[in-house]
Amino acid sequence: MKDRIIVALDTDSPGTALAIVEVLAGEVGIFKVGMELFPRGGPELVRRIREAGFDVFLDLKFHDIPNTVAGAVRSAAALGVKFATVHASGGRAMLTAAAESARGTGTTLLAVTVLTSLDDADLADVGFSLGAAEAVERLAGLAVSCGIGGIVCSAMEVAAVRARVGKGVTLVTPGVRMPEDTAGDQKRVVTPADAIRRGADYIVVGRPIRNAADPRKAAEDIQARIARLFAR
Repeated sequence: MKDRIIVALDTDSPGTALAIVEVLAGEVGIFKVGMELFPRGGPELVRRIREAGFDVFLDLKFHDIPNTVAGAVRSAAALGVKFATVHASGGRAMLTAAAESARGTGTTLLAVTVLTSLDDADLADVGFSLGAAEAVERLAGLAVSCGIGGIVCSAMEVAAVRARVGKGVTLVTPGVRMPEDTAGDQKRVVTPADAIRRGADYIVVGRPIRNAADPRKAAEDIQARIARLFAR
């Protein structure tokens, strides 16, 4: 179960991030380095996490002109990360260029569809005519048609996305909360077990583990809840 949990190291302190990695050794196999941490820790932090024996999910959500994103993907892949993200809304040319840059590197690109902090009203505010569910499905189909190997979406859309893109595509679900947790700044949230039950390959867990009094025990608890799904 530990290999299906990605812990988000959402802190601006490389030292704190490495301490979390050390505490969770043996309980988690993948750590997410995102936009809050990477500007402070940079490539060196990614290398240190990998040298400690863990995979890295580099979540910088590349979204720019095709040539720039292609170069960013090459740089990310050179760090040996397992996953790196691009925005699906960057369009066909950008997604195709990104996929070509990642091909053969060992890094799987994940296309971010609609952030889990957004709902239908938020999308309408920025001019989207589609609701979140339909937008996610359409963006996922576009990304996979361009050669992207995985999709980031809420667990609320996982089943529809799986039906759209097929079995060979990796589905990663953020916005995961325990039943007793508050949603915080997230709007489309589910529990870890529910995300896996709906068909997610990986779940991204941040605050429920990172802010727990005992992060290791929190990770063990999530593993146990997921394991019970497969014991039925």
